[in-house]
Amino acid sequence: MPAMRILSRPLLAFSRASSFFSRSLASLAVLEASAPSYNVISAAAKVGGPLTVLLAGSSAATAADAVSKVEGVSKVIIAANHAYDHGLAENFAPLIVENVKAGDFTHVFAPASAFGKNVLPRAAALLDSQQISDITEVTSEDTFVRPIYAGNVILTVKSSDFIKLITVRTSAFPEPTVGSGKASIESAVDPNAPATAAFVSEDLTVSERPDLGSAKKVVSGGRGLKDKENFDKVMYPLADALGAAVGASRAAVDSGFADNSLQVGQTGKVVAPDLYVAVGISGAIQHLAGMKDSKTIVAINKDADAPIFEVADIGLVADLFEAVPELTEKVKN
Repeated sequence: MPAMRILSRPLLAFSRASSFFSRSLASLAVLEASAPSYNVISAAAKVGGPLTVLLAGSSAATAADAVSKVEGVSKVIIAANHAYDHGLAENFAPLIVENVKAGDFTHVFAPASAFGKNVLPRAAALLDSQQISDITEVTSEDTFVRPIYAGNVILTVKSSDFIKLITVRTSAFPEPTVGSGKASIESAVDPNAPATAAFVSEDLTVSERPDLGSAKKVVSGGRGLKDKENFDKVMYPLADALGAAVGASRAAVDSGFADNSLQVGQTGKVVAPDLYVAVGISGAIQHLAGMKDSKTIVAINKDADAPIFEVADIGLVADLFEAVPELTEKVKN
């Protein structure tokens, strides 16, 4: 009987690592068809090599027309299957995995949103790779920068994984040019994997104001507003006068002043608008992690020692119940 040849795991790992260096760079950006984050494309483009965008769901074909015109995109692949409409990780992750294998992609990018945080970790597990989360900079094809400890420490991560799966803090990257691209549109590999979870319903806060995650102007209220009645009476007129989205600190949300969907901070939305107005917000580390990259920060607080003034470009020490209505009227006029 011939001797059995056993390939040890270290040798296998070496084989995979060696083949990585012979592979050409190719990135896959996984975007939500209903609201594609073009900033992810900017991050993925920094790696180099061709860039493919994956869109899935019943609106994928419509979204693909717009995405194909984004500068830097080489190809758009779509899975026009309504089973992917709600981004359930149980069937979306196998879709990602099959297309990564079919396209021989070296990098997979997704937004660090509820969608990306849901589907990419499961895909990473299926591909036996360690995910790199919430990056703010691409240094090279294997090195990335990400904040930890609520942004108090900036970590540089170098990955030797065969396939790199990365979520992107979209506020840290610019939007690419739209209109000059001419990417081809093709069908994705659709494994039609059965979902072990089912979408039941959703309860969304509907507003005519700009979306908090992408707004150029944001006004946020904190615990200093004292109650929901004051929050509504003070914040919404200011937002309407400025044409801004409304946000809130975690303290305001926990106290019931504002809906959970409006929370800005480490455990809420991370925003980087051109203008951020913080009203009655002390400036806890958790909140600063979600807005300190804003271009211009205005703080209104009666406590001159509030930490928010350390990051503010413009600070006003005043009673917000007097200052904000006056500011609102001046903006209207």
